[in-house]
Amino acid sequence: MPPEPKRMAVEHAALANSARPNLYVVSDSARGIAALDPRFSAQSPPVVWQWAALMVLSLTLIIGLWLAFDAMTPCLYGLCWSLFMTNATVRLIASLTRRTPHSAPPLTDSQLPVYTVIVALYKEAAIAPQLITALEALDYPRHKLEILFALEDDDAETLIAFEPLLDRDHHPHRHHMRVVRVESGTPRTKPRALNLALNRARGDLVAIYDAEDIPASSQLREAAAAFAGLPAHIACLQAPLRPAGARSFIARQFAAEYAVQFDVLLPALHRFGLTFPLGGTSNHFRATALKAVGAWDAHNVTEDADLAYRLVRFGYGCGLIEAPTRESPPEDTRTWLPQRTRWIKGHMQTLLVHTRSLSDLPVMPALGLMLSLGLNVFSALCYAPFMALTLAQGVLHLWQPDLGGVALPDLILLVCGMGFAQIALDTGARRAGLKLSLWDRLGLPVYWGLQSFGALFALYQLVVRPFHWDKTEHAPTEDAVTNPS
Repeated sequence: MPPEPKRMAVEHAALANSARPNLYVVSDSARGIAALDPRFSAQSPPVVWQWAALMVLSLTLIIGLWLAFDAMTPCLYGLCWSLFMTNATVRLIASLTRRTPHSAPPLTDSQLPVYTVIVALYKEAAIAPQLITALEALDYPRHKLEILFALEDDDAETLIAFEPLLDRDHHPHRHHMRVVRVESGTPRTKPRALNLALNRARGDLVAIYDAEDIPASSQLREAAAAFAGLPAHIACLQAPLRPAGARSFIARQFAAEYAVQFDVLLPALHRFGLTFPLGGTSNHFRATALKAVGAWDAHNVTEDADLAYRLVRFGYGCGLIEAPTRESPPEDTRTWLPQRTRWIKGHMQTLLVHTRSLSDLPVMPALGLMLSLGLNVFSALCYAPFMALTLAQGVLHLWQPDLGGVALPDLILLVCGMGFAQIALDTGARRAGLKLSLWDRLGLPVYWGLQSFGALFALYQLVVRPFHWDKTEHAPTEDAVTNPS
């Protein structure tokens, strides 16, 4: 069916069935959550001191390289060297930190709270059956479970795909699943759709999943039990993410990266009492706390990372659970690069937002912000240029032996950088049950270099298209369906 007839068919069906219990229509006028303070929104421009710092740094770099290149180059080298060594050391310390998972006694069905699961989707018709199957496998009493699919009003194909899947005449057991039609508006982002769906949520707890996710069946029960045993100020729990069916170079490097992030770095940051950025999915919230802080910033393209630091600034905390979520990784650079660009751009937005006012930013959240998002952003920006310069110098030394051998700082960085990264990779792979080949390990520097392209595009978009959402394409993952543990 051509796009326009599809659109008309969806609108006709939605209007005709607007009273049906499996369909909600929401707009920006419905607000059941606290208004977001403008200083915590990525829509607000940088403050005076941020503009001043940016101008001073830019002018210093340009003038220094123009007028005193020979003196400026060693300074830049020293800064990059320190940055990469800090990053490597953080990974080593995280690898040596014992993980302390929180354990809580399970709750009986009568003790379980009402749970709302929200999934925001856009152009995901192909993956709808897999998603429904994955969420049906959740072990949670159906009378206490509500699943909301937030679909954009003009996404005719996905709306049509969900219509038969949630038809109550043919699927009465899916009575707890509903579509939330999000009316067109700006910005067109996942956090805006989540906020509008949250207005319809009736659960005491709220979980967020993505279209390609296959959570462990026990995840909701584990989160509910953990919340019951934790202090009331713990407002969010993050489940580990495990890419499934990784076969290509990009997919396997992505899976290795996730193993380090969710099974090494986040547990270590949490163990040391440092605030860590949330992943974009498998976040579990106390609904009252989520609404009290203004929920998600619709203008931040990594709304998850931003929300973690805002929760802490409002006096809340975050924790971790063990039950994982499997998802399909990007298989090639065509899919990976736009996603990585959005992530780095969102991390830049989050850094700008949470450094606007430093007087009320606690020390531990600030340190966590710098050791996670700060290191990630600056490492991605600097890695490819730094390595290109270092390799060029190495080749020059080999070509002209009279210049001397490899500089000691380069050798230290090579040994420690790669060595500590491999230790972190081993630890993460063991904890995540990920098998890595020699080629996966040797490919790390290439993957790190690709990050710089994403960072460059992110910096460009931050200036010209700050709220543009690069859509990640997803396809059903057979391996994830057959191995959902």
